[in-house]
Amino acid sequence: MSVAQNGQNKPAMAQGETGRTPDKDAKNQAASADTWPAFDPALFDKWSGLAERSQKIMAEFMAHHFADPSAFQLIDHDELTQAFAAFNQKLLEHPERLIETQIGFMQQSFDLWQSTVNRMLGQPAAPVIAPEPGDRRFKDKAWSDEIVFDYLKQSYLLTSRWIRETVASVNDLDPAAKAKVEFYTRQYLSAAAPSNFALTNPEVMRRAEATDGESLLEGLEHLLSDLEQGRGRLKISMTQERAFQVGKNVAAAPGQVVFENELMQLIQYEPATKSVFDVPLLIIPPWINKFYVLDLQAKNSFVQWLVSQGHTIFVISWANPDERHKDFGFDDYMRLGPLAAMAAIETATGTSKVNLLGFCIGGILLSTTLAYLAQHGDQRVQSATLLATLIDFRDVGEISVFVDEKQLERIEDHVAEHGYLEGHHMADMFSMMRENDLIWSFVVNNYLLGRQPMPFDLLYWNGDSTRLPARMLVDYLRQFYLDNGFMQPGTLTIDNTPIDLGQVKTPVYALATKDDHIAPWQSCYPALHQFGGPVQFTLGGSGHIAGIVNHPKRGKYGFWTGVHDESAPADDAAAWFAHATQHDGSWWPHWLAWLDAYSGGQVPARMPGKPHAGGPGLTPIEPAPGRYVRVKSADLAEQVSLASKQPG
Repeated sequence: MSVAQNGQNKPAMAQGETGRTPDKDAKNQAASADTWPAFDPALFDKWSGLAERSQKIMAEFMAHHFADPSAFQLIDHDELTQAFAAFNQKLLEHPERLIETQIGFMQQSFDLWQSTVNRMLGQPAAPVIAPEPGDRRFKDKAWSDEIVFDYLKQSYLLTSRWIRETVASVNDLDPAAKAKVEFYTRQYLSAAAPSNFALTNPEVMRRAEATDGESLLEGLEHLLSDLEQGRGRLKISMTQERAFQVGKNVAAAPGQVVFENELMQLIQYEPATKSVFDVPLLIIPPWINKFYVLDLQAKNSFVQWLVSQGHTIFVISWANPDERHKDFGFDDYMRLGPLAAMAAIETATGTSKVNLLGFCIGGILLSTTLAYLAQHGDQRVQSATLLATLIDFRDVGEISVFVDEKQLERIEDHVAEHGYLEGHHMADMFSMMRENDLIWSFVVNNYLLGRQPMPFDLLYWNGDSTRLPARMLVDYLRQFYLDNGFMQPGTLTIDNTPIDLGQVKTPVYALATKDDHIAPWQSCYPALHQFGGPVQFTLGGSGHIAGIVNHPKRGKYGFWTGVHDESAPADDAAAWFAHATQHDGSWWPHWLAWLDAYSGGQVPARMPGKPHAGGPGLTPIEPAPGRYVRVKSADLAEQVSLASKQPG
């Protein structure tokens, strides 16, 4: 029953009239006694236990935040304050902008009120505003069927649009400051959605009533557990972590660690065919997360699919760094990563030739390595595949909000003291870039509805964050994000070698994804023009992870290919897309046909640790996925620091 209907058609009573008789009063009292919930000692004990636990956890939470008021945060509040101050100043200089948007907002608000009145009178009324396609916050039918909730929803959407339009109307603000204002305004608006509050979310209220408040109790339990797990900060659970175990049901492809150094372990996977291509494939994953995004489960494992197609696969499993790795730079990642792996692969297989594949920052390292090898006349690499790899860093999307000269100085100071950047900072940044999906949806599900998150392998991997060593992080942010080294040949130097992608003649397959919020495809597209050899550029559907981990059996998303025009400017991505050909299904088979041409003939399958025609091979160290991938990012140094500052 809607709020508008509730309470109608009841006869009025005269003043002082109760409408009761003595017999009715007695019956009502008896009914009240029968229906009043009985005292439940177990429920009382549970509430008491949660109250005691809450007090303890909140004390620890406050101690964490007040022990060091200057504790590092990725958000620079001073710079953010300055950005909003500059925005307000520009807005006051041109009040006509604010007046124009306010007039439109007032008219739309009046239209909404008129529409609501019409609905209350039983008349049809079209919505004034509707959620954007894909906005799942208002999917519950009550947001449309119930008049009050529909009004709340539309009022929120109108207000949000008005605020965003007001921000967008200020065109003479510094672009970096405006990007910050737009980003954090969106964060505020997302947080203020009526779906995020118990009393204004119809699904939450309905579930609380159906469970006699037990759902809210469970939600509090989940909140306290997340605070405990976060060790002084809120670490929102996105999946049931106990449902997954590395090496059992994720990262479970059979293989052996055949080489290791202080920065990585090299995994060689067992073959699934009697013969394999002669040229092995080395996968260089990002070290911002663990490698097993490419080996989640058998149904979506990129690694297992490649093995089934007759390829010898090696994967780098990066160390989760700590203070011992603070002086490791980007050149160390190249030297101890792909270069060391290529030497080990030659011993393991007997061939010096290799195909390379890099994903995200692993692709940036791969591109750098190709230029380094080209300068030294090294021709071992037969082909290179780049997945979601930035080449032009002028437009990196919303990541730019967190990376500028002043913020880099803050990061430098922090990592110089600690030796690394804690894993949760990067995880929080990526979550804020998709806040409704990766923050607020879980707040509602876990804390307001009192439900457990679903077991989801991708979100388990997403939560398995890694630290970043001090020197590498500063090298990377300055030389690539700020200096845009790939686009200025010779200005970027790695291991005393100038990096020029134009010197790379190795065939390259560059795949970007259309909805990528981390590596915008338009900034991956310049691979077509920067590399000196043949480049096959392909655009996949979906985003940074789903668009990459897209098994052919799923038949999802599709991809685009186009003809490379060497005379076209490097920033003609839109023109390329306008003439591109769309294909159904996964990009994997299209890429594999390209890769096979650079993979040589067939040879007997190679088992890790077994002798081969070229030599004895490498002795296995331990079964895949190895030790390095199991190291979690528990910020022990932060805990020790906090403990030392506790009173008494």
